[in-house]
This record gives sequence, structure tokens and C-alpha cells, in this order.
Amino acid sequence: MASPPDALWLRGRTELIAPAPRVAIVGSRSPSPYGIAQAARFGRELAEAGVCVVSGLARGVDAAAHAAALDVGGATLAVLGCGVDRPWPAGPAAERVARDGLLVSEHTPGTPPRRHHFPLRNRILAALADAVLVVEAAHRSGSLITARWAADQGQHVLAVPGRVDHPMARGVTRLLREGATPVESPSMVLEDVFGDGQPFGARASHEPGPAGPPPGPRPGPATPDERAVVESLRGETLTAEEVADRTGLGLGRTLAALTTLELDGAIRRGPGGLHERTSA
Repeated sequence: MASPPDALWLRGRTELIAPAPRVAIVGSRSPSPYGIAQAARFGRELAEAGVCVVSGLARGVDAAAHAAALDVGGATLAVLGCGVDRPWPAGPAAERVARDGLLVSEHTPGTPPRRHHFPLRNRILAALADAVLVVEAAHRSGSLITARWAADQGQHVLAVPGRVDHPMARGVTRLLREGATPVESPSMVLEDVFGDGQPFGARASHEPGPAGPPPGPRPGPATPDERAVVESLRGETLTAEEVADRTGLGLGRTLAALTTLELDGAIRRGPGGLHERTSA
């Protein structure tokens, strides 16, 4: 993966970090009842088939997928934006994953949850899975960032179609327009990912699809770090490491700023992990 962490901290069933079939299930923190039902359905049936369910422990789709996998005695792995000794959101769900699944983090124990850690952890979430399945997402969503990291790494990107009149379907529609594979059942995931399915990343690089829905209004860079990153990309296309060298921010702060700016539509990431501004 691009910009890998220096180390990973583990808590729980550490054997689950070993290579194994894995599918990440991600989506909205405020899903509809349909979204919850689909996350649980895919999490349950994939776990029953021997696939480790990967997600981010967040409320909504993530929590439903983790719980469904554990309910059938399956494997699940959660990537955190804080230390493994301080999982967020704290509570019975986190303790259950720590006991019966695995918590993973690039942050040292004791690190509290911070807002910019959560979109940043999605690059690890994508790298640990063979595929990313998106179940409901807003037009601007961290789940879309996770999907793009997966595509950049040549992994499958799958999406569960939703109601066209529901706001949580807009991100899924955007992914489908960009070339993600629509799936209706866990058996389709198993066939596409672990059979002869074509990875979305490879297909998209040769068969670009429609441009997708137009982005909404773009807020300007909100922090000094974001402003420095945007300025470093003036007339340039750079990797995260090159941006970090130019700004002097360090790789961690640079990745956090790049992730937020990509989510806001101010920059885009292309093949090879190269970043560029989306407008003057």
C-alpha cells in the first residue's frame, strides 16, 4: 500500500491478522433500516462462508456488519482511528470485537480518537481486505475514500444498490457510475472476489466510465495544514511523501490533510498515488 504505517497494534484474536479471505463492509453512520439489514445480511453470510469481515467499528453499517459476523461465530476485524486500548465508540460492541475478533490500529496505545484519524485509517482498512463493499453512503463520504484506496491497490470495489430517492444512496450511485460492481447477494460477492471476478481497479484503469454526478460546492482549505498542502500542489502532481517533504508537515499530518481535501473535492488522487488540485 502507499504510505504504509510504521507498525500495527493489535488487540484480540491476533491470528486474524494472518493472510486470509477478507471483505470490508463500509457505509453510513446513519443508515436506513434497509442499510442496516443489508450490512447484517452480507456480514452474516460472508462470515458463514469463512470470510473475515473488516470494518471500522463506527455506528451504523460498520457495527451491523461486525455484530452479524460475530453472531454466527465468524471472524471480524476492526481498524481504529485511536489506540486499541481506547476503542471508539466505546461500549459493549467494541469490547465484543476485542474479545471475539480483532482490533487494529496504527496509533500507539493511549491515543485518543481524533477526527482526522478516522478517514486516514480507511487506507489500512482497504489494504487489509480483498474487496470493499459499500452499503449506503452519502455523496461525500469516507466510504468513498475507502473505495478509491481499494481501487488504487487493484482490489475489488462492490456496491449494494439503494433507493434512488434516498440521500444515503447518492454515494453508492456515484461509485456505480465510476465502475464499481453492483451486487445483490453475498453469493455474488464470493463469486466476484474469490472466483474469476475482474478487480474494479484494473477495469477502471482501462475502461473509464461516465464522469459521475457533479460535485457539490467545495469548501476552501479549513486548516493551516490543508492550506499548505493545497499550495504545494499548485501546478504540481505529487505523492503524499513528496507533499510531506515540501510542506515539512510530516507524513501523518500530510495524509490527514490530503484525505480531508479529497473528501471535500479540493484535490483528487490518481494512479500511482499521485495527488493534484481539482481547480485553480
